Amino acid sequence: MSRSRLVPGVEVVAVPGRGLAVRTQEGEFLSVRTESADEDVLLSRLTGVTTGSVGEGLDRVVRAFGEAGYLAEGPQDSQWPAARRDIRILGDPVLTEPLAAQLAALGARPRTTDAVTASGGSTVGVEDLLDGDPSAVVWCLDGPVPDGLWGAADSLPDHGVAWLRCHREGWQAYVEPVAAAPGDVTSAHVRSRRLAATPAHRELAAYWSGPRTSGAPVRLTPPAATLLAALLADDLGRWATGAPDPAGLPARRRLRRVDLRTLTVTEHPVLPVPDVAPMPEKDG
Repeated sequence: MSRSRLVPGVEVVAVPGRGLAVRTQEGEFLSVRTESADEDVLLSRLTGVTTGSVGEGLDRVVRAFGEAGYLAEGPQDSQWPAARRDIRILGDPVLTEPLAAQLAALGARPRTTDAVTASGGSTVGVEDLLDGDPSAVVWCLDGPVPDGLWGAADSLPDHGVAWLRCHREGWQAYVEPVAAAPGDVTSAHVRSRRLAATPAHRELAAYWSGPRTSGAPVRLTPPAATLLAALLADDLGRWATGAPDPAGLPARRRLRRVDLRTLTVTEHPVLPVPDVAPMPEKDG
């Protein structure tokens, strides 16, 4: 019989004089009513040591843990699937290098290309991005995204390739949603949504297009670069292994904004932008 044990982040603690309590993944404490059942046997079952039935009373408690989403069946060490192991990474080394190191540690096989950067202004076709048959493409820019640079990459999900990206605008960085299937959020969708959400849409569009005048350049610190790489690696790992999203917005509908001064991460919902219906042609 398969084993059930607590999912990562869920713990059970014995409270003096009050019995057992569950600490959830959100950090909340919930009381466990075991009535007269043996708490030691319950704990043995929740750690995966005991399998099979533990009696009607404790079986009821175990079922309640499962219904609440606190139990996982079988081993919980998600291995990176071989079919999704090849990850192509493009962009600036300050971001691509820590990301490649984290992906390799998780079991992926990253391949880094630093020839195409924000300052390069190169146009890359989808055939170039598909070179080497990657299962996912990640593009990291230490600066704003030049107009049209990610246009071809937005079609990657139509070819069965996952598409993930991040970029920096001054002291703010943006980690965009994973696009893994047709209809997911692309970089063009994000740009449209951001323009629609701000009264300064003309200024933002001008900022993206350039030129921009600045003083001393913003330098990504190692902690900031590591944080951005960790966010990207986590999204890719969840996509590759099929792991559930944490509490909050789903990864495919979530834009994350990172304040690089405080390393504060905020999440914002983002949806695809429907195609605009064509205007009817006029006679004459």
